[in-house]
Amino acid sequence: MVIPMQIDSFEELQALQRLACQVDEDVFLHAEDNSIMVDVKSFIGLFTLDFSKPVYLVTESPYVIQKLSKCRV
Repeated sequence: MVIPMQIDSFEELQALQRLACQVDEDVFLHAEDNSIMVDVKSFIGLFTLDFSKPVYLVTESPYVIQKLSKCRV
């Protein structure tokens, strides 16, 4: 599943990484133009993305999808 996201704070990024680390499935973030794909579990890798633009979370984890759907408007 692909979920568009806007991450506006370091705390949101930390919460997303903690959520990803709770599951065995892969959780990736893609840059808006798909030029960069980062494993969310890799904290250092997350700093390669430009969070002033929307990013896309990609995962097949039912747990992550459920948790994020509760946070979305």
